[in-house]
Amino acid sequence: MKLTHTRILVNNYKECYQFYKDILSFPCTWGDEDSNYAQFDTGNTYLSVFDKKQMLEDINEPQDSYDSHLLNEVAIIFSVDDVDDAYQSLNPKVDFITQPHNREDWGIRVAHFRDPNGTLIEINNRI
Repeated sequence: MKLTHTRILVNNYKECYQFYKDILSFPCTWGDEDSNYAQFDTGNTYLSVFDKKQMLEDINEPQDSYDSHLLNEVAIIFSVDDVDDAYQSLNPKVDFITQPHNREDWGIRVAHFRDPNGTLIEINNRI
């Protein structure tokens, strides 16, 4: 097996589509703001956003069978050249949960924010 995508199931598709396309500036390789599914090229793999209701319908799960706003179940990690530069660039566009800081025990410098659906996102660089 080979990991090709990380798919985020979202309740607010258009907002998440615009976030990954316009705020994080990932090239969209499939879909648009009205398609309810889009795929973004992140470099080594693809990140997809998909309307959660459609996914649950496809697997015959009722919408209310899962809490629609579970937080901290998934974290998406992006390597950047310089966390401080990325933080400065993104700070006017996103609400950071943490400011850039060193995690000596992990060997990285990190900062965290969330996408519009609440998915935890980490940017980091090796120290």
